Amino acid sequence: MIYFDNSATTQALPEVLDTYQQVSEKIWGNPSSLHNFGEQAFNLLEQSRKQIADLVGVHQDEIFFTSGGTEGDNWVLKGTAIEKRQYGKHLITTAVEHPAVHNSMEQLKNLGFDVTYLPVDKEGRISVDDLKNAIRDDTILVSVMAVNNEIGTIQPIKEVGELLKNYPKIHFHIDAVQGIGKGIQDQIFNDRVDFVTFSGHKFHAPRGIGFMYKRRGRKIAPLMDGGGQEKGLRSGTENLPAIAGMAKALRLLFEKEPQAIKTEREIKQRIIDHISKFDKIVLFSKNDSGFAPHILCFAIKGVRGETIVHAFEKYGIYISTTSACSSKKHIPSSTLGAMKIPESLSTSAVRISLGDQNTLEEADKFIETFDKLYDEFDKLG
Repeated sequence: MIYFDNSATTQALPEVLDTYQQVSEKIWGNPSSLHNFGEQAFNLLEQSRKQIADLVGVHQDEIFFTSGGTEGDNWVLKGTAIEKRQYGKHLITTAVEHPAVHNSMEQLKNLGFDVTYLPVDKEGRISVDDLKNAIRDDTILVSVMAVNNEIGTIQPIKEVGELLKNYPKIHFHIDAVQGIGKGIQDQIFNDRVDFVTFSGHKFHAPRGIGFMYKRRGRKIAPLMDGGGQEKGLRSGTENLPAIAGMAKALRLLFEKEPQAIKTEREIKQRIIDHISKFDKIVLFSKNDSGFAPHILCFAIKGVRGETIVHAFEKYGIYISTTSACSSKKHIPSSTLGAMKIPESLSTSAVRISLGDQNTLEEADKFIETFDKLYDEFDKLG
């Protein structure tokens, strides 16, 4: 099997699963309990929080645990809207965000908030000038993804941060679900960012766990009330085995990061160099510094994306249409639509998403299979 769908989810590492099992079996007390067994659980919880904070270069009390990227995005957007509604009701995001952001914005619109969606250029990237022109006196939040989940575009988040230094009261959120471990931490954690959201299953941690960075001093309303966990901002008994596993997964990710990025770039370039020779291929991703190393989106003219996905699947190669969240709904790519790509072409788009376990030998096998399938598609017209 060749797994080229790492942007949808990654395989949990054996070392991570071992940590999950050990914690489940040996430290299963509630971190909120007063007795010694609960204290052991609490200590491990805070040890995991500190490890994650140290790895990403922030303070321990700025890390909050969530169930993943979707919850984190919902929390920042809706929590900011609730907390700052007396100061304004204008929110800004981009036209190419993940549904967790886009649909949250649409819900807030229905509740009386005003949302501006920034347009993108032919590479799926926003203009900082457009953002500057969109800011109003009543703007309370700017939300921009670090890496586009469909074509891999890196947004100008550092430049956005520089602009927002002139507007210190506006919350700045980055959805970094696709950006972790891709060599852009210095951009993600710039000195103006207020909130960053992550999902563990994108970097070999268990599913159903994630974390959020919240800058000291920034206020946000809780979406989940209850027992007062996570400083009263995110109630619910903590998923300690998954949290400890995620901390280990993050450490292993950063240890492998330089070599993984190098290999992903090489795999991506090898595939681009080959498939770009074919007449019916349209590439939507590049392999320069403006794009993440792990995502490659392309189309075969006249062949629907799901047909391409299932054709590769027969050879044990797993790719996806442009977004795992939308693939089964047969929804055209929102990113390509925002880039003004015709629907007749966007419905043919597929995504390869690489991880640190992929190899150049797998790229060669993909190319070999691609040639067979392209020939078959060509004969079918």
